[in-house]
Amino acid sequence: MSSTSATGADRAEHVDCVVVGSGFGGSVAAYRLAEAGRSVVVLERGRAYPPGGFARTPAAMSRNFWDPSEGLQGLFDVWSFRGLDGIVSSGLGGGSLIYANVLLRKDEHWFVHESPIPGGGYENWPVTREDLDQHYDRVEQMLGATPYPYPDTPKTAAMRESAARLGLDYQLPPLAVTFASPADARAVPGAPITEPEYGNVHGLPRQTCQLCGECDVGCNYGAKNTLDHNYLSAAAHHHAELRTRCEVRGFTPLTGGGYEVRYVVHERDREGVKTATESLPLATITCDRLVLAAGTFGTTYLLLRNRAALPGLSTALGTRFSGNGDLIGLMLRSRQGTGGTVDRHLEGSRGPVITSAIRVGDELDGAGSTGRGFYIEDAGYPSFVDWLVETTQLRGDMQRAVRFGVDWALSRTGPRSNISRDLAALLGPGSLSDSSLPLLGMGRDVPDGVMRLEGGCLHIDWTEKSSELYFERVRSTMRAIAEDLGASFLDNPLWWARRVITAHPLGGAPIGRHAGEAVCDSYGEVFGFAGLHVLDGAAMPGPVGANPSLTIAALANRACDKILAEPVRRRVSVALSVLATQVAPQLSEAKVVSTAGPAEESEQVTGLAFTEEMKGYVALQVTDPRTGRERGRSLGQKMMFRLTITVDDVDAFILDRDHLGRAEGYVDSDVLGGRLPVRRGWFNLFTRDGDPATRRMLYRLHLTDPAGHDLTLVGHKEVHDDPGFDVWSDTSTLYARVLEGHTRPETDEEARIVGAGVLKILLPDFVRQLTTFSSSGPGKAHALTVFGRLFLGELWAVYGSHSREETQRENV
Repeated sequence: MSSTSATGADRAEHVDCVVVGSGFGGSVAAYRLAEAGRSVVVLERGRAYPPGGFARTPAAMSRNFWDPSEGLQGLFDVWSFRGLDGIVSSGLGGGSLIYANVLLRKDEHWFVHESPIPGGGYENWPVTREDLDQHYDRVEQMLGATPYPYPDTPKTAAMRESAARLGLDYQLPPLAVTFASPADARAVPGAPITEPEYGNVHGLPRQTCQLCGECDVGCNYGAKNTLDHNYLSAAAHHHAELRTRCEVRGFTPLTGGGYEVRYVVHERDREGVKTATESLPLATITCDRLVLAAGTFGTTYLLLRNRAALPGLSTALGTRFSGNGDLIGLMLRSRQGTGGTVDRHLEGSRGPVITSAIRVGDELDGAGSTGRGFYIEDAGYPSFVDWLVETTQLRGDMQRAVRFGVDWALSRTGPRSNISRDLAALLGPGSLSDSSLPLLGMGRDVPDGVMRLEGGCLHIDWTEKSSELYFERVRSTMRAIAEDLGASFLDNPLWWARRVITAHPLGGAPIGRHAGEAVCDSYGEVFGFAGLHVLDGAAMPGPVGANPSLTIAALANRACDKILAEPVRRRVSVALSVLATQVAPQLSEAKVVSTAGPAEESEQVTGLAFTEEMKGYVALQVTDPRTGRERGRSLGQKMMFRLTITVDDVDAFILDRDHLGRAEGYVDSDVLGGRLPVRRGWFNLFTRDGDPATRRMLYRLHLTDPAGHDLTLVGHKEVHDDPGFDVWSDTSTLYARVLEGHTRPETDEEARIVGAGVLKILLPDFVRQLTTFSSSGPGKAHALTVFGRLFLGELWAVYGSHSREETQRENV
């Protein structure tokens, strides 16, 4: 395990496989491929969390979130979208660091086929339970799946008894937790854990489960069988390199096969320091095979940002999003006894977070059930939450504090010196926390969410309306359990705003039968891109229903069987591509430098500048700008640019036949990954191509997208006198194409066209543009005059001829 640095990793480097992310899919892939002798590098953006390394104090917890731009390199990454919030993990071991350990298999009948989705399309699972059972077996063995061995834990017993009275299916699900070491010994909290032959990457001792309820905030005892303790340790044992603090920004297919991966390093000394992360240096590594396993949000975001480099990528990208039906409810003040007068001890902080599961049937089960199936599980929590809950009882706290003060004062004047009773009374009975318990529901919601980029950021169009009947069934069952246990049922407060919190986001790059319905095949390989795999929650074509971790890992294990059955992909062309990626930018820059450009500004020349803003629509995999505009408009795919055009020497500009100026600024388009700075830009006010009645305004912008791909926007405004008044349309309409790489005019025809579209100057933007003209140096008024004369003169040369002909005819 290493925390690499950008300078150390910037060398030419090639491996068989790069794995992005270290969650349930990435860890399985890293181990299986390394075990088979492949060279593997795992790039994990977060840091390692050894036993004892998880935050517990308020100060440490305040820093325990992920936003490197703000100096935060912590465990929790919280996303907020329309209708839902998502909580995921950042650290070596991915989501296993904060999940609740449940290893349930996807129900056999829930592998649906041709299940209609509101708004069009189908949920279709191209695999079956039979396909996965052997892989479930192997993953369970590696993760140490064990049913909870303490069935009399109060919350566990309460769920069991309520399920029996309500006629619901109850079970103790397998948990990835070590309760006894060795596994066949008696369960004892805090016993030393014997490590397997492959050892442990942390090199620190572990202890069996302490029943402290801290699973979701990181297990400081190492009792959770998180992925760093098994799959990743085994991968490292087989020489896989685990690089932490390495966040992947982009990747590009290489000529002849393989991929170049670009990433940045979040140095440890930047913790607590605001950092311009978009300016961090990019390190590169190439590979024959690339596994994307950065989680549903991370992987889909990477694919969306890299679409320009992936021609032909399925239009299903971003579809089939689901929160796996996650919903939280609360049981408050459970009572028992005659008339329900006695608090029932539930002790939510005792045991692992989840110990039991109640399954509610699905109409697909064929056993008389209706609607969509789901699970309800006890949702425990750390003991410090009990203290927080009790502090909400302000009225009782104040009364006890006053009573304690009075009793303490009286004890100072009377014969009584023992105040233990008074201290116990001050603390109070703790009945609210002791008799309350959260419930976690999850199941088969409708996977109709759509993920896309908006302003360069991930955005999800999702509401609970499509799954309203499902959520009502879950809430109704939770309420029935609460009432059976003499408790009040309370919705998660966010539900009042029709929002849910999910810890199980799924979809975005779904598996399927063909590129028309999915991004990947049933083995997670992206259609049209050999050696590119999605092996995490993003690949799910719909909700798993049960806790999804085991199914994600099983699908990854199945994919690795197929990968290892294929020939090793090592090609000489990959090495040549590595050389090309390093040498080509230098050659390209040399060409740019040697090209005659605008004269350098000096005190002896007069310069001119103005700012132009254009907006329109673009589509990928389109070569004709007009077609791109129409397709882009139908898909809502906008593009704009804001450029400052600078003429360093106006007099030289006027004499120059091509009227060449410098363009600086940015292009903004979500289909290209967000905002793309102009690395170098050229603008020609008017050029002639042999037709005296035609002029062109030319734009050439060298760009780099947020994922690190080099692109060139080439565009032109066609100034030609057609019937009707078209001078405004001609001078305000730009026909643009986006090319792969930083191209020159002589290489444009050889470059791959990434997309095309049309941009226009809107009238309000044109009015603002007129206010941006400025000049520098001597003769400022002269600069504006000669520029205006050139501009209007060229327009008259094109459009005035038509007017002259009409005037001559009238005179005759």
